[in-house]
Amino acid sequence: MSAVTAPRSEKKPRPGGTLYRGYTGMWSWVLHRITGVAIFFFLLVHILDTALVRVSPEAYNAVIGTYKTPIMGLGEIGLVGAILFHALNGLRIILVDFWSKGVKYQRTMFWVVIGLWVVLMAGFLPRQIANIILEVNGQ
Repeated sequence: MSAVTAPRSEKKPRPGGTLYRGYTGMWSWVLHRITGVAIFFFLLVHILDTALVRVSPEAYNAVIGTYKTPIMGLGEIGLVGAILFHALNGLRIILVDFWSKGVKYQRTMFWVVIGLWVVLMAGFLPRQIANIILEVNGQ
């Protein structure tokens, strides 16, 4: 008895118009959306907690007191990281849209954004981590 095998199909090339390819453009797009939503929710909470001062100064003081914890200190690191990336990537998007060579250099500009983000976060992190350590030690 002979086994009948189906002919191997040749690999078809990936369609050129797909959205998710896993390249820097996709990750830039995803990170820009995530950081934008995170910043939006931070601003919403910030407006609500600031509005408490008019309703009840005691409630406002209680809420502000909860922000002086190590967990919120870590949250501030995330917030600063999100704002920095969103701002730098926003500038990259402006260059891609309005600079005639922007599309050609968009991948390079993405890595420049990441490099600048790392440098700026490296300048912020030591001071913030020191503040968190002081909060843990009760100083």
